[in-house]
Amino acid sequence: RTFGYNTVDVVPAYEHYANTKGVGDAGKARPSLADLHSILKPDPGHLQVLVSDPQHSNGLPEAGPEEATGEPGKAPEPVRFGWVKGVMIRCMLNIWGVILYLRLPWITAQAGIALTWLIILMSVTVTTITGLSISAISTNGKVKSGGTYFLISRSLGPELGGSIGLIFAFANAVAVAMHTVGFAETVRDLLQEHNSLIVDPTNDIRIIGVVTVTVLLGISLAGMEWEAKAQILFFLVILVSFINYLVGTVIPATTEKQAKGFFSYRADIFAQNFVPNWRGPEGSFFGLFSIFFPSATGILAGANISGDLKDPAVAIPKGTLMAIFWTTVSYLVLSATIGACVVRDASGSLNDSVAVGSPDCEGLACGYGWNFTACAQRQSCRYGLSNYYQSMSMVSGFGPLITAGIFGATLSSALACLVSAPKVFQCLCRDQLYPLIGFFGKGYGKNSEPIRGYMLTYVIAVGFILIAELNAIAPIISNFFLCSYALINFSCFHASITNSPGWRPSFRYYSKWAALFGAAVSVVIMLLLTWWAALIAFGIVIFLLGYVLYKKPDVNWGSSMQASSYNMALNYSVGLSEVDEHIKNYRPQCLVLTGPPNFRPALVDFVGTFTKNLSLMLCGNVLIGPRKQKMPESRLTAHGHTKWLTKRKIKAFYTDVVAEDLRSGVQMLIQAAGLGKMRPNILVLGYKRNWWKASPQSLEDYVGILHDAFDFKYGVCLMRMKDGLNVSRVMQAHADPAALASEQQASTIFQSEQGKKTIDIYWLFDDGGLTLLIPYLLGRKKRWGKCKIRVFVGGQINRMDEERKAAVTIPLPFPPHPAPSNPPGPPGPALAACPCSVKRFDDLIAPFRLNDGFKDEAAVNEMRQGCPWKISDEEVDKNRAKSLRQVRLNEILLDYSRDAALIAITLPIGRKGRCPSSLYMAWLETLSRDLRPPIILTRGNQENVLTFYCQ
Repeated sequence: RTFGYNTVDVVPAYEHYANTKGVGDAGKARPSLADLHSILKPDPGHLQVLVSDPQHSNGLPEAGPEEATGEPGKAPEPVRFGWVKGVMIRCMLNIWGVILYLRLPWITAQAGIALTWLIILMSVTVTTITGLSISAISTNGKVKSGGTYFLISRSLGPELGGSIGLIFAFANAVAVAMHTVGFAETVRDLLQEHNSLIVDPTNDIRIIGVVTVTVLLGISLAGMEWEAKAQILFFLVILVSFINYLVGTVIPATTEKQAKGFFSYRADIFAQNFVPNWRGPEGSFFGLFSIFFPSATGILAGANISGDLKDPAVAIPKGTLMAIFWTTVSYLVLSATIGACVVRDASGSLNDSVAVGSPDCEGLACGYGWNFTACAQRQSCRYGLSNYYQSMSMVSGFGPLITAGIFGATLSSALACLVSAPKVFQCLCRDQLYPLIGFFGKGYGKNSEPIRGYMLTYVIAVGFILIAELNAIAPIISNFFLCSYALINFSCFHASITNSPGWRPSFRYYSKWAALFGAAVSVVIMLLLTWWAALIAFGIVIFLLGYVLYKKPDVNWGSSMQASSYNMALNYSVGLSEVDEHIKNYRPQCLVLTGPPNFRPALVDFVGTFTKNLSLMLCGNVLIGPRKQKMPESRLTAHGHTKWLTKRKIKAFYTDVVAEDLRSGVQMLIQAAGLGKMRPNILVLGYKRNWWKASPQSLEDYVGILHDAFDFKYGVCLMRMKDGLNVSRVMQAHADPAALASEQQASTIFQSEQGKKTIDIYWLFDDGGLTLLIPYLLGRKKRWGKCKIRVFVGGQINRMDEERKAAVTIPLPFPPHPAPSNPPGPPGPALAACPCSVKRFDDLIAPFRLNDGFKDEAAVNEMRQGCPWKISDEEVDKNRAKSLRQVRLNEILLDYSRDAALIAITLPIGRKGRCPSSLYMAWLETLSRDLRPPIILTRGNQENVLTFYCQ
């Protein structure tokens, strides 16, 4: 009961749209169009499924899949997070990584405060635009697990999603190593200060790093709940350490800190550190940018656990953008404050204190009573912004808190990356877009934890930890993250400009031009950082993208590539309508009456061979019977027939119509098939075998189809093969529409190499050149390329030499083969035919003769009432010469073309209303009988399809 009365119709409901995979796939409880439109048969079971529960007639589900209450025996509900705990804190922790504590002060010393801010703002520009794009993607539909890969692949398709997912998962795995090395470097420095190194400085980083990442792996394997608790703890530690640092900057500097270059806030120190002072191999703007950029790349940490969020569409935009804002503020504050407090070079020795204004003392420190000139000139200073990575710890109010902050930042970032990489990779593996990775798609526990993915990420991380050099690992990550961001932004821009119906983000701050700008900036920065590494990354992306495009995985998520293809096809099709036709651009666009295409594979292969990559091929099928009975069959089989064509590598469309009889159905196809200039101009059909045994009406319809084609200015091509074309009797798979594409493909002559045979063309009448064009196009294909084309032209026997010379001047579409001085031509058809052949023809038409004794036309029409296929004696007599010509031509074909690979003959035309269908079919039968090669009877529409002019 809806709106106060009983009805099968239902109001809109959430669950109806939750799993729609394609156009026409209705939801589980929505009635079909037939249920609403046709007569509904009383079926209590059927109605019980369709009719909504009266208590829920508002169309809203009682409880969504995430809000359902627990029930006895039901699996426990997985852990879900909000935007603060699940996204903002996670992103901030991933952004506040090792670079914040260990490299930002050093970058400030190298680039100066001004250029450091520029580096920060450039990085933030890229990440903010990418954050806006990710926010748009996350509001484009319901988000499940799989993070960045799921968001992009489901919104924009597997082509872009697959390459981004694989690159992003790898980048996160390497980022685990970078943050772990930062942690190990800090621990190593502490050990070094206390002279407690395990082995040596480099190997200590490796040992500590491997042990650390192993512990982090254990935390990850414990589950998302434990991982989230650890992240909260790390976040609090970092906040405390940051406050501790800011407090330390305003506390008056002790003697020990002054010896290390810290003098509290000083305007002259700020002024000196405001400008760059490049040092070492990394001393360049883009060299420092490549080292800093990974510290801005944690923006997708929240999106990467999209399956663990309560409401991803709200949490991802809000949490990601807030994280970017606060971390940007922290970076700008840190670089400005530490650049105003600490000089670039300091010895750390208390013996370097001097009186203010002492001679031979250079540098700002001289004004504060310290002489660092000697170590600065020798570039051997151990302290100062340019030399001491632990400057933040030295400046802070309580050094161990900074160390704890470093531990928290590095470990939290490493942990976030260690969680992100396997979850993204797991979703990618489950979709099986790439080979050999399905093993890692298995999940365990209530949260479907990717334990196998964790182990793979662990192995990759350990491999990069063994490099043990932070400045070497960071540029690698920068390259891959920039590549990922470029792809994300370009994907969003591509979806926007193609007007993809599946691209409907509700995030109002998204701009396609901002996305394009972000993609362009990312690419430019990649090339400026390390051009050869950027080219390698581009090569990997192109390979991954090309692989998915080539393999065409059996997934359909509404790809923007599909939308782009549609838009291009639509624009070009409309554009063709504005182009004037020219003979040189003529293309044989074929409407092929195949019926079900798998019934006539030879006909499909023949047309598909010469139209492939050249022109339109449309396979038409007429379903004869009542519309109500045949429409379900049409819907069931259409997709299977298209799949069959695709598997056979035939570039063609399939269409069907429902009609009361064959001829009316073909008339529909002839008039309605095609679009704009992409409309068929040739009707291709098979020759009607054993027509004399068929019902007279079917014979009349068959010949009527040829007349209809000529009426609509179509060319006609009939194909006859010795064993026939229809293989439906041996095809069993068509009974099941779903099995069409998987059935064994029948082999035909058009799929095999023809060798050095001949293609014989009997161009008997000037039809505009179509009789020549189709064999020529066939001969251009590889399998027919070795065949020699021979052209036979009709003429008068008493003018044979003149006719032969004239034929040579005709503009053939292929170069003529050298001919001997006196080429042996076939005897003309005017020579008498063999009496036995003539008798055979007479016997063929005998059952269809009226034997009226040459009565007048009125009497003949009365005798032929209801039998229009009957042949009067006068028609036999008037067409005797034409009939004998067909008999003689058949003899010539048997003499000269018995071993040809293909015979092409100009199709004779029977005048409508003057040539009975049985007589016309007798001509075709006589002309093409007893020949082993395939025969194509072609007739153009008497308009030129060839020209030898250049304009």
